[in-house]
Amino acid sequence: MPVTNDIVRTWRRPRAVIRDLLDQGRREDRVIMYLMVSCLLIFVAQWPRLRRVSEGFETSPWPPEVNFEGMMTYTFFSAVIVLPLVMYGVAALSHLIAKLFGGKGSGFGARLALFWTLLATSPLVLLYGLVRGLIGPGTQAGLVGAIGAVVFLFIWVQSLREAESTP
Repeated sequence: MPVTNDIVRTWRRPRAVIRDLLDQGRREDRVIMYLMVSCLLIFVAQWPRLRRVSEGFETSPWPPEVNFEGMMTYTFFSAVIVLPLVMYGVAALSHLIAKLFGGKGSGFGARLALFWTLLATSPLVLLYGLVRGLIGPGTQAGLVGAIGAVVFLFIWVQSLREAESTP
């Protein structure tokens, strides 16, 4: 089944999708691809905001000598190089916490649950990037970000519960 169909199904029944993905076997290459595509989409979602900052519509968090290309470089490094390493740590920590509460799954299941959730919620990340780039910071961006965070947490918790329910 195509990944896009699974993303749509995840929004309705995240536990069933994770169960289907787990039933496909332990494939680390597939899991890391979910993570890397998610991180690349997170990077792409930053482009409108970075352009807005570089044009002076928002105050820049970078030193004044950093231009748009520099902002893109720093953002690429953080989103595509650093973020995947952080996500591996978060997945390991979530697996250990699940073990404390009686989880029977594996580290692979915890990684799959987190990385798949990142990919499944990437449409909201892209929407948030558009809102930040076109409208700027404010109530609208805060609302889209809050909705995205709630959806992410819901899907992740449901996916992790399913991944940790069976060994």
